[in-house]
Amino acid sequence: MSTTDIPIGETGPRYVRLQVELVLEITGSEELTDAALDQLGGDEYMPADERQHAESSVRQDESEALAYLVDPFDLVTSVPGIDMVQASWSCAHTEYDPDSDEWDLYDDEAADDEDDDEDSADAEADAEGKEPGGR
Repeated sequence: MSTTDIPIGETGPRYVRLQVELVLEITGSEELTDAALDQLGGDEYMPADERQHAESSVRQDESEALAYLVDPFDLVTSVPGIDMVQASWSCAHTEYDPDSDEWDLYDDEAADDEDDDEDSADAEADAEGKEPGGR
């Protein structure tokens, strides 16, 4: 049996994609920029030409500064029983309206719960020989 044939519950490698979305308010642009510049200045492995480009980007855009300061590896290094295989991240400015349905994270969960309830009701109706939806 190859590792791709391993059913859940048996030993073998397991891969999980963890997706996190954050919306952050910049409350101290100078502090954010300074922190990113300090981090860039302390990176002994970054070539000088790349550092110059990165510093310029950080000075022009807070989202670039944030991208240099946040590292997904830091989020999971203390989690036991895992090895990070791959990571990518990006930062970009966004329009944010906390009252907009677009930003209501809990609506998605409620919709999923409603879909699950409908699926359960349809499955019960099928088991009883009725048409789904109570028809």
